[in-house]
Amino acid sequence: MSRFSGKRVLVTGGAGFLGSHLCEHLLIEGADVLCVDNFFTGNKRNILALLDHPFFELLRHDVTFPLYVEVDEIFNLACPASPIHYQFDPVQTTKTSVHGAINMLGLAKRVRAKIMQASTSEVYGDPQVHPQREDYWGHVNPIGPRSCYDEGKRCAETLFFDYHRQHRLRIKVARIFNTYGPRMHPNDGRVVSNFVVQALRGDPITVYGDGTQTRSFCYVDDMVEGFLRLMCSGDDFLGPVNLGNPGEFTMLELASKVVELTGSRSSIVFAPLPTDDPRQRQPDIGLARERLDWQPTVVLDEGLRRTIDYFDQVLSGEK
Repeated sequence: MSRFSGKRVLVTGGAGFLGSHLCEHLLIEGADVLCVDNFFTGNKRNILALLDHPFFELLRHDVTFPLYVEVDEIFNLACPASPIHYQFDPVQTTKTSVHGAINMLGLAKRVRAKIMQASTSEVYGDPQVHPQREDYWGHVNPIGPRSCYDEGKRCAETLFFDYHRQHRLRIKVARIFNTYGPRMHPNDGRVVSNFVVQALRGDPITVYGDGTQTRSFCYVDDMVEGFLRLMCSGDDFLGPVNLGNPGEFTMLELASKVVELTGSRSSIVFAPLPTDDPRQRQPDIGLARERLDWQPTVVLDEGLRRTIDYFDQVLSGEK
């Protein structure tokens, strides 16, 4: 039997990059899916192929307001996730993380649903521990331009664990590291989409700082499988758990790979490093391996090829 067969599952942020892939996989797993999105960064095109599915329902709603529905499980993914989007309206970003968590936890409490919070590696800030383990408390600037996202997600984690302690709510917390793949927004300012779009257009590839800062890139299908395994894990395992690919690459290495795989003639140019941009990011996924029997399977070159094919189609449609 499929893991989610017959379950009524709510996905907030379900029309976004990650959310749309999650909705798709849940339908394959036999779930009855309610996709909730206010379409600030989500896009109906991401879920167009799902709209006629008999077990898929779309609701335009902002999670900063209460929601009254009957569901068995909740994946709380709602929140702008790229700096360009979350810094556009930082107060609303914090509200989405904090008020959104309160409203979804309140819903979960009322209907006795299991609920997963999509947290982030940004809770570690600019880390002084490498690679990052779940027991590291982080090094975050609470008043910088990224704080609306970093501290909003940290507060959401606090709320989840307090609801568990106070109300015995069944919670799961996933700390998501850099994820990429089809349906990324071409102008979201994230490094993979930036590099791929610039390379396909033949524009110079912009590397911030000296290019030696590192990131670890997880393909979207691997990330969604991590979500599903976490939600299906025993009630004794709450998280937080790192989900990401431990393969670590410098920005210059990533830029070179993108140029090679696209066959682009783009040059590489350098720009100042944004404020509070982490120098390094790499997950320790030992806990995910142990408790979820999970680790990424898609290597960077293969994932980039699929992502490049997607953006090639998107950009061709703009011509």
